[in-house]
Amino acid sequence: MRVLMVGDVVGKPGRRAVRALVPALRQELGLDLVIANGENAAGGYGITPATTQELLESGVDVLTSGNHIWDQKEIIPCLDQEVPLLRPLNYPPGTPGRGFLRLGDVLIINLMGRVFMQPLEHPFRAVDQFLQGLAERPPVIIVDFHAEATSEKQAMGWYLDGRASAVLGTHIHVPTADARILPGGTAFVTDVGMVGPRDSVIGDTVESVLERFLTLRPNRLQVAEGPVRFCAVLIDVDRASGRALAIERVDRELE
Repeated sequence: MRVLMVGDVVGKPGRRAVRALVPALRQELGLDLVIANGENAAGGYGITPATTQELLESGVDVLTSGNHIWDQKEIIPCLDQEVPLLRPLNYPPGTPGRGFLRLGDVLIINLMGRVFMQPLEHPFRAVDQFLQGLAERPPVIIVDFHAEATSEKQAMGWYLDGRASAVLGTHIHVPTADARILPGGTAFVTDVGMVGPRDSVIGDTVESVLERFLTLRPNRLQVAEGPVRFCAVLIDVDRASGRALAIERVDRELE
């Protein structure tokens, strides 16, 4: 099967690119499943019911998230509904929403790192406990690991090698050039990248980011405009064994 993992979708420019490119990519690449990280889809901060619906109608099958999932409060009731929107698995018990979703013979898991981020439950132990508790483990398992530190992401790739079909990093908005198949058959990339304004600092206007660095004062960052860079990775997975057969970057630009 062919799975496309789309990087963090940033604001209106990112949603525009998903709407313009994903339907054509589904046909061009023969995709069976499209996953996108949507936690920055609403003005760069969080996701709303309306932006969730827009991304799903644009050809995305499952939306993952991370630390910004709580920024737009109106999304919280949706997390406990039958909407294919995940929050990280390793939030404490009782947190609204779910950190996994099964679609047929595919299991999608959303995890969040702890290095330079919120001190959530231990992601390595959390995924161990979850996998061990499965009555039936589907052959294809795709993990979105939303984390800051490249070392933590790479460690998770090695930790789940042979147990997951793919471990795909999100969060830093900068695509990395290390896509590979690990020895146990797990596809890995440190970061997928973002779907957001090309001429920006990780999606935000250069001016607003420079103001923060130069003055050392907090300010509201603004999503940039202009041409959009669309970053994604394509993974080919053997349906029977769950082993990844190939991983490659799928990067585009939209004026």
